[in-house]
Amino acid sequence: MNQLKSRAPHAEAVMPGTLPDDLRAELIAFRRDLHMHPELGNQEFRTTAAIKARLEKAGLEPRVLPGGTGLVCDVGEWDGVTPMLALRGDIDALPIPDTKVGVSYRSTVPDRAHACGHDVHTSCVLGAGLVLSDLDRQGLLPRPVRLIFQPAEEVLPGGAADAVAAGVLDGVGRIIGVHCDPKVDVGKVGLRIGPITSACDRVEISLDGPGGHTARPHLTTDLVTAAARVATDVPALLARRVDARAGMAVTWGRLETGHAPNVIPQHAELSGTVRCLDLESWRQAPDLVHAAIDEVAGMYRAKTVIDYVRGVPPVVNEAETIGLLDAAMTIRRGSYAIEDTEQSLGGEDFSWYLEKIPGAMARLGVRAPGDTRGLDLHRGNFDVDEEAITVGVELFTAAALLDG
Repeated sequence: MNQLKSRAPHAEAVMPGTLPDDLRAELIAFRRDLHMHPELGNQEFRTTAAIKARLEKAGLEPRVLPGGTGLVCDVGEWDGVTPMLALRGDIDALPIPDTKVGVSYRSTVPDRAHACGHDVHTSCVLGAGLVLSDLDRQGLLPRPVRLIFQPAEEVLPGGAADAVAAGVLDGVGRIIGVHCDPKVDVGKVGLRIGPITSACDRVEISLDGPGGHTARPHLTTDLVTAAARVATDVPALLARRVDARAGMAVTWGRLETGHAPNVIPQHAELSGTVRCLDLESWRQAPDLVHAAIDEVAGMYRAKTVIDYVRGVPPVVNEAETIGLLDAAMTIRRGSYAIEDTEQSLGGEDFSWYLEKIPGAMARLGVRAPGDTRGLDLHRGNFDVDEEAITVGVELFTAAALLDG
């Protein structure tokens, strides 16, 4: 990669920690089981139990997080001093229907689907933990590794914040994770130094006025026009008050008002997201958005109530950790398996970990060879090439061995 300097001595280096065939088959079956039984954020009781049972079968001692879902598990004995490497996988699903056809592992839960690949992330961390546990028994693990199976990534402000508060980073010096990318071929990973995702907040607006007859809008607050102006003018106004390089984008997903064609309503509601490429702009966003909404709504005499819900900051990848992932992937698959990746406007609560310690997230290729369907995340037909699980496990295990 032109922006990265590999820490690997040469791509042909022999390193333990590859995935044996029997465990590969088990992890695919494990992923399919999770895929068939998706659970929403903070409701992942079955998923948590399945992970816990498999780790305990391997002789490990997982600890369920205080909320009752998600868990943390150390591989190797920590000396209380040497910082550990953490591997993070998120375990929740999305509230959308699974629309895939022709697969045996389609979701069995109505309006629930693993449409973001968290079942793959979980299987990668689980597999890495099992492989590293075996290496630890052989005396080949240079330092302990912490496995973090985190709930509620899809629930703002993200389950990562609760996990951090529960102490999952105590003793951890560095954290790594992967996220499925259907635009990257299986067998490859996308790496980037610096921001790889964007900040994402939610804004809910209530507009109120006295209401009235559509024949006399001058005698009341024309709330429909006010709502429409907020929807169109607030994003345009912010574009002139923030550096364009900050990439601040306000996008509405809901606008509701009115019940009759000849009645000016008394109430309107808008909901949307605020996304920022830049960390400093994200910190300024609540004040800027509040001011813009009040200014536009005030022109139409609409009273506003604004609920600005803080989401997540950008995931900002640390250079040294990206170097570690680059080296790990080079040893496993060769430098051809690494590609530069761009910053997206999507949000990811992995950022909360990086507010505390160094780390990085890689994009894990899941596109099958020759697949031209153009699959995307958060769609009901999302699926992966399951060879990606092998790639994720071997990336994690190589990173753990190199980090020692």
